[in-house]
Amino acid sequence: MRILMIGDIIGKPGRQTLARLLPQLRSELNIDLVTANAENTAGGFGLTLKTARNLLDAGVDVMTSGNHIWDKKDILPHMDELPLLRPANYYGAPGRGWMMLGDVMILNLQGRVFMPPIDCPFREADKRLAEAETELGSPPHLVVVDFHAEATSEKQGLGWYLDGRVSAVVGTHTHVGTADTRLLPGGTAYVSDLGMTGPLDSVIGTETAPVLERFRTGLPQRFKPADGPCVLNSVLIDIDSETGHATEIVRIDRTVD
Repeated sequence: MRILMIGDIIGKPGRQTLARLLPQLRSELNIDLVTANAENTAGGFGLTLKTARNLLDAGVDVMTSGNHIWDKKDILPHMDELPLLRPANYYGAPGRGWMMLGDVMILNLQGRVFMPPIDCPFREADKRLAEAETELGSPPHLVVVDFHAEATSEKQGLGWYLDGRVSAVVGTHTHVGTADTRLLPGGTAYVSDLGMTGPLDSVIGTETAPVLERFRTGLPQRFKPADGPCVLNSVLIDIDSETGHATEIVRIDRTVD
């Protein structure tokens, strides 16, 4: 099983980059399943039904998200009808935190360090894995986790906590891809952050001038996606379908003008 997991997609530039690159990546790399973090797809903040369909049309199989999934109210009535996840450790919220696509369980969690208050992702992981086992009649064999979190330490902690119990734990949220792809001893593929899909000459996808003004003055600014060349950040994970253990994880990073 080959799974491509794509970093946070930033606005229209990110959607256009995805549409341009993903079809050829699926063919070139013989990919079985694609996930992409979609919480910044509409103007850099949130997701709409239209932008969700853009991602699906480009070849994304499952959309994950994070704290910005609530920024566009347009998507809320449609969360159950789309292959879309919100972090499972939001309670009483629209949508779902995990789903099965064929034999693969995709689980979305959100961290708590330097993030909005939310229930414990470690306990939530245990709960949702047990919930899936009950629904399926046996433990899910292939499991990939999008952990939307700020702190690298929290991401690494969840990786070690789930090592040997899931196929992969990948981080999202910071929009900065990390160089720590590895296989943990129990067979779980890990990376602290996938990165982003969006403008390269930017501050995490947005125009630099208002960001610098905000840092300099502390005053509110209007942020929007930058222009210019774009990057697609992702990882490709090979998983042994018999054991559920990852056998390889490699970064797939592409830049387009």
